[in-house]
Amino acid sequence: MSSYVKKVHFKLHESYTNPLRVVTKPPYEVNESGWGEFEIQIKIFFMDPAERPVTLYHLLKLFQTESALASGKKQLVSEFYDEIIFQDPTQMMHQCLLSARQLQPIKHESDWDEIEKRTTASIGGARQKIGKEISELNEKLKMCKDAIQHMKSEMAKVEQQDHDSQDSTPATPVVQ
Repeated sequence: MSSYVKKVHFKLHESYTNPLRVVTKPPYEVNESGWGEFEIQIKIFFMDPAERPVTLYHLLKLFQTESALASGKKQLVSEFYDEIIFQDPTQMMHQCLLSARQLQPIKHESDWDEIEKRTTASIGGARQKIGKEISELNEKLKMCKDAIQHMKSEMAKVEQQDHDSQDSTPATPVVQ
């Protein structure tokens, strides 16, 4: 990344001393201690001054979850995966990107492939559940429409019988 990233600004919570941290060489990271939850603004500046900086936001939670505490984890890791896609980079930026050496994959605390599989399975399960609920609701709707139609036909029969009985009753003259 150092072939195309000039510097990275990290804007921490204002309770930290010097909340604006500027990192000019890899690894582009900030290590700090504390407790709480807040959003960090991360602004990436590129070697090519014609490329506009990219701003990212990262919600940082500086406390262990119940499951992490139960599993005995002592170190807190807050990782997120973001990609930056350069559409029509300048010639200089294009050269910087091409000259970047391939990095060895970093061992993250989070297994992104496993998270993707679990998320995909969860979405598939939710789709099935929603599909089943929609089918059940469509069936109930059909039954309600049938019941309404049946009631309308019964009402029409009663109205017809009432109308027929009024027609067959002879009118009695009123004598005064």
